[in-house]
Amino acid sequence: MSVPTAGRTTEELTTWLSDRIALYLKRAPEEIDPAVPLAEYGLDSVAALSLCGDVEEDFDLVLEPTVAWDYPTVGALATHLAESLAAEGAAS
Repeated sequence: MSVPTAGRTTEELTTWLSDRIALYLKRAPEEIDPAVPLAEYGLDSVAALSLCGDVEEDFDLVLEPTVAWDYPTVGALATHLAESLAAEGAAS
C-alpha cells in the first residue's frame, strides 16, 4: 500500500532506505531485501545512528537511535517513516 506523506510514498521511502543502507554496508541497493532484518545484513549501531542522522537531514524528522531495532526491516522502517512524516505534516 502506498501512503503519500510529505511528497513521499512508502515505496519511495523503501528505495531511499535501501540505497542508504546499501551504502553503509557496501552492497548494491538491489541486494537489500525490504523483508530481511537489517541485523542479518550486519547493520551495526554506528550505521543505525548515521541512518538516523540522514533521516533528520533529508526529512527534518528526528528518530530515536534504536529505530533500526524497533523497526528491524527496511519495509517496517519505511512504513514507520511514512507514518511519522504524515503525523508531522498533520501537526504543522
